[in-house]
Amino acid sequence: MLGPVHGTAVALKDLIDVAGLPTGAGSRVRAEHTAAADSAVAERLAAAGTALVGKAHTHEFAYGLTTPQTRNARDRDRVAGGSSGGSAVAVASGAATFALGTDTGGSIRVPAALNGVVGLKPTFGLVPLRGVTPLSWSLDHVGPITRTVRDAALALSALAPEWAGEAAGEQEPDGGAPLEGLRVGVPQDYFFDRVDPDVEAAVRRATDRLVELGARPVGVQVPMGRYVQAAHWGLMVPEASAYHEPTLRTAPELYGPDVRALLEAGTAVTAADHLRAQRARTAMARAWARLFTGVDLVAAPTVPVTAVRAGQEEVAWPDGTTEGVADAYVRLCAPANLTGGPALTLPVGRDRRGLPIGMQLIGAPGGDGVLLRAGRAYERAEPGSGSAVP
Repeated sequence: MLGPVHGTAVALKDLIDVAGLPTGAGSRVRAEHTAAADSAVAERLAAAGTALVGKAHTHEFAYGLTTPQTRNARDRDRVAGGSSGGSAVAVASGAATFALGTDTGGSIRVPAALNGVVGLKPTFGLVPLRGVTPLSWSLDHVGPITRTVRDAALALSALAPEWAGEAAGEQEPDGGAPLEGLRVGVPQDYFFDRVDPDVEAAVRRATDRLVELGARPVGVQVPMGRYVQAAHWGLMVPEASAYHEPTLRTAPELYGPDVRALLEAGTAVTAADHLRAQRARTAMARAWARLFTGVDLVAAPTVPVTAVRAGQEEVAWPDGTTEGVADAYVRLCAPANLTGGPALTLPVGRDRRGLPIGMQLIGAPGGDGVLLRAGRAYERAEPGSGSAVP
């Protein structure tokens, strides 16, 4: 019997090993590298009958939020987002039915949101990382980028057979309010701080739509938001530098200047700083677990601004402050990497320039099905929110 993804065209981010094919990681460091064996996810997709159509560009070693080799599927003058920019554009342009990306601080969700497609960062550890070039082993995730939430659920079933067993019992609603009883957390801070007005308006409209579908809104305070950036960077930066230490010492000139600077900076982070970041992450995970005793998911913007122009380095805010583009794109995604819970982005409109806007649904660890149920209900109610490029 053929499975639900049999015969589908799939692209893999070029960090994911497929036996006999190059894994270039977007870097001259890997110019001569060929994978000796399949990654765990490549094995599972092959077993499910998918057809590999190619590797997709990544920001070098997944260490960036723009993927400069790739341009946005909606506007070629703008960034695709990163680091899984090639995967998102492959899906948005129709080159692949779905693609796999990796997500350490938003690298699935950011490009998915900027290109108007769906991106799922599953619960940490649900999808195996064997055979995937790491950025930060304590924050990395592998997940699907798809055109629809329904397709994301099908892809996850192939990637995580144990989750597929749980999902098999879920039924499509047969009338009534599809989200009856679902408690949706509406952030009162953090996720709506320094957000473009078009983005905020679209996400609030989408949240209202979830309420119309039966969900109950619950105002929430985001725990420990002031520590997110420090904890995230305190984990990611030294872990990345530790992985790259041999090559950084022997052939630093092979790295792009932006990635080389980050890797060199990571060597200056002390073990004490890394331990402090680990302690902050533990405290944050506990605080978010308490939050999820009162809500089933949190609805928020995926990124605070839509796709910026290629080469743009900063985002200017009305209060006169500026923020680096990478910092802006990672800011709202990093909490789910720190807590390990699932996060789903889906398109919910466009800004005044016609650029896609994404809403992020964040859940407790193990709550992947809850997010997919809510996202699917929104998708059925708002069929025009899909992602096909005209």
